[in-house]
Amino acid sequence: MTTVPPDAAAYGRALEVLNRLRGVVLGQDAVLRQMLVALLAGGHALLEGVPGTAKTLAIRSLAMALELRFGRVQFTPDLMPTDLVGVNMLDEARREFVYHPGPVFTDLLLADEINRAPAKTQAALLEAMAERQVTTDGVTRPLPPAFTVFASQNPVEYEGTYPLPEAQLDRFLLKISIGYPGEEAERAILDRYAGGFSADRAESYGVEPVMTAAELLELRRSVAAVHVEPAVRDYVTRIVRATREEPSFALGASPRAGVALFLASRAEALLSGRDFVTPDDVKTLALPVLRHRVMLTPEAEVEGMTADERISALLQTLPAPRD
Repeated sequence: MTTVPPDAAAYGRALEVLNRLRGVVLGQDAVLRQMLVALLAGGHALLEGVPGTAKTLAIRSLAMALELRFGRVQFTPDLMPTDLVGVNMLDEARREFVYHPGPVFTDLLLADEINRAPAKTQAALLEAMAERQVTTDGVTRPLPPAFTVFASQNPVEYEGTYPLPEAQLDRFLLKISIGYPGEEAERAILDRYAGGFSADRAESYGVEPVMTAAELLELRRSVAAVHVEPAVRDYVTRIVRATREEPSFALGASPRAGVALFLASRAEALLSGRDFVTPDDVKTLALPVLRHRVMLTPEAEVEGMTADERISALLQTLPAPRD
């Protein structure tokens, strides 16, 4: 097998995007890489972290690096589906209803605090995520080809929130957990602010576009050409099925989880400079792909177990194929 992806130039641009992001968001390398994996694999991502951990900054910087149209919606309990997908309004001069598109008609949508919106609005977003289209008054309209949702939620504040339904959680390719940066990175963050940086001013980021939306779609085609050996595909299947047999899980991962792990692993391989997937690529993406697709039993929760801990334990018990 070769050691570079089918489109080496596109691979170089992908690494350049990652490096541009690292120059803006400090101390979150794994998070940035997973965000790019989701985008390259054509999937959506849910970012979970406490306020102030650069979720919005990372998403906005990604849109700037890729020269994508960026939209942000602050999800609130009174947000209506029409606030998201658009509405037909009467044009009195023309004496007809005219459709006014909502903010969902963009390339990269930040759904901020997504778990604060009611069920009807969540359902409207679910159609957009699953089908990349929206339906208003019986008319279906396609979304842009590069349409991707990056949603954020706070893991410690539940007042005034609506738990995301399992069907919607399953539509997120990755659930990315964001922790605090290291001490050195935090010092560097203050140094940047001392030098004039501000998260409120996009012009201070210093992010120049690396590629266009059309080039992103071409890069996704390169990801789709990454080879996955039958033994590695079997490894993905065994991991997913093992979650259904784990006593600590009341709900295991669905077949869609296996597809998600397959797709994400191909994007991870390309970012590693290979045109083939290794078992380590699968292991690397197992947690962000599976953590939101399994459900702990009440007994496991009482004992203080976490989904990440149990998935990690499963990976230790399943023999991986040799590279």
